[in-house]
Amino acid sequence: MKTMIRLGILLLPLLVVASCTKKVARVEVESTIDLSGRWNDADSRLVAEEMIGDCLSQRWLYKYEENKTRPTVIVGRVVNKSHEHINVKTFVKDMERVLLNSGRVDFVADKSEREQIREEKADQAGNASVYTRKEMGEETGADCMLLGSINTIFDQEGSKAVLFYQVDLELVEIESNRKVWIGNKKIKKFVSRSNTRF
Repeated sequence: MKTMIRLGILLLPLLVVASCTKKVARVEVESTIDLSGRWNDADSRLVAEEMIGDCLSQRWLYKYEENKTRPTVIVGRVVNKSHEHINVKTFVKDMERVLLNSGRVDFVADKSEREQIREEKADQAGNASVYTRKEMGEETGADCMLLGSINTIFDQEGSKAVLFYQVDLELVEIESNRKVWIGNKKIKKFVSRSNTRF
């Protein structure tokens, strides 16, 4: 009997470790996996692709194409007004990628990126050769700025919840302050759980 108890004591840690093991599987980046019902990478990517696709298909772009030019665009502030933490930077980068890869617009660096580039130019002014340094005051100004917000409505009753997301984007001509495109995308998710925590 004592041998059995000792054996049980020795095997107990192994059983605890075995029951706590994790399984990790690599999946395709483009796959949609929705564990919590909250905003996730698939929402960010799909909303960016759909909304920027709509933006680039509208008539504001024809004015530039008729003049055989491409508008220069910058993404401004996209505000998270939702009830949850959303990494807005990931969403902005998804939009920038779709805009730039479309080949229909030119793109300039955002405010924080420009500050880093200006520091580099200032450093070059004192340290780089005259033939290779980049001059201040030669930046390309943006024609249009993309602004937006992410909003949510959260409704819960017991173990069931509905999460509603609305992404609103506006493209504004910088010189005239004229809004040339407004778009929105709505996502509604129904989540049912065995416990009531959301």
